[in-house]
Amino acid sequence: MFSLSPDEWVAIGLSLRIATVATLVSLPFGIATALLLARTRFPGKSLIDGLVHLPLVLPPVVTGFALLLLFSRRGPLGSVLAEMGIVLAFRWTGAVLAAAVMAFPLMVRAIRLSLEAIDPRLEAAAGTLGANRIWTLLLVTLPLAAPGILVGGILAFAKALGEFGATITFVSNIPGETQTISAAIYSLTQTPGGDFFALRLAIIATIIALAALVVSELLQRRAVARVSGLA
Repeated sequence: MFSLSPDEWVAIGLSLRIATVATLVSLPFGIATALLLARTRFPGKSLIDGLVHLPLVLPPVVTGFALLLLFSRRGPLGSVLAEMGIVLAFRWTGAVLAAAVMAFPLMVRAIRLSLEAIDPRLEAAAGTLGANRIWTLLLVTLPLAAPGILVGGILAFAKALGEFGATITFVSNIPGETQTISAAIYSLTQTPGGDFFALRLAIIATIIALAALVVSELLQRRAVARVSGLA
């Protein structure tokens, strides 16, 4: 049943690569955004918060269409990148961007909740011992927020792995280039006799996502135990 074809292996490998790169690239921005929303007050904060979470409530096709308008070769951002030799539309790198955008709200929310749960007195104590803001962030805040950072990263990976709507709108469904597991399943369901092969990929996608969530839970428990020891 699980003797997969070369095309299926390519789709699985491409999905894992896109999800991994999307998570790693967006993680620093996710931490920075979570810090901004959790620790600062400024005019328009609610608007920024709404924009960050907008992909969660918009139809994924709308998000993909917006990316296409912005990052196509004729788009305002895509044309600038094209002059630098960077093309995102209809490339696997564009799939990374789409997956990162769709997964970003989940990452930021998990990290923000973890930051807001930190006792401010611990950071204040570091300040009284002579640590400046940067050292306090690196040595106190981020280690204490490690469980949320881990959970945010794993949730973003799982979301990016299963992303479909924004990806297929922005980069299409090109075998070997942008055809992820989700896109391959969609193509197989439109092919006569393809339901069995679609089911195989669906099972594999479920196993990978479930494994990611289990690993997330185990890592979170370890991180919480470590943080409890530090606190």
